[in-house]
Amino acid sequence: MERPKNKFLAELDDGLGNHQDKKNILLEYETHIDEILIESYDCTDENELIERINSRLGTPAEIAACWKEELSVTPSNMKWLFIAMNILFFGGGSLLTFFHNVFQWNLLTVIWGHLTAIPTLIAFIYMFFWALLGYEIGKGFGHGGRRLLKKTFLLSLIPNLLLMVLTVFEIIPHSWFEPLLTKTFIIACIIFTILLYPISWLGYRWGRKASI
Repeated sequence: MERPKNKFLAELDDGLGNHQDKKNILLEYETHIDEILIESYDCTDENELIERINSRLGTPAEIAACWKEELSVTPSNMKWLFIAMNILFFGGGSLLTFFHNVFQWNLLTVIWGHLTAIPTLIAFIYMFFWALLGYEIGKGFGHGGRRLLKKTFLLSLIPNLLLMVLTVFEIIPHSWFEPLLTKTFIIACIIFTILLYPISWLGYRWGRKASI
């Protein structure tokens, strides 16, 4: 049963050429081939095994072509896109908070009232954003996206930490966040912040699996 696997990996190795993440790609596909071989323990025909592997994963030539195409997606662009989106979320929220408390316009007061009534829903939507971040990186860059995920996560987290610091040291008045700034809400924020990386990591694993 090892011959079909070795043949597949050898052809994939050749097709990937000098791909910068060749080693990780081969390890990833070797794992999936092992799973297929375990499922096909009752099959002794090598040609049939190769057929099953190709139908599940694609041919080595198809896989190599896909991975070479992925190189056209710039990791830097992906990283800064999500950082910009996170800044947009925080920038929009900060502007809304500022104008609501400084100018007290009726429309903003209504919007503020609706948003402060659903903090849990907003938190789950924001967590979905982080899961999407991991998924897109996993799907777009596969095994090689792990380092990109960590860099993107750390840089995207800066606005979150900055807001916490400004609030804790009362550079931003606590009264601006009423009726949100309660002990329960603060504890919930800390817990959600701690969960952000595991959530983005799970999204990354899901995306990486979807890329195969």
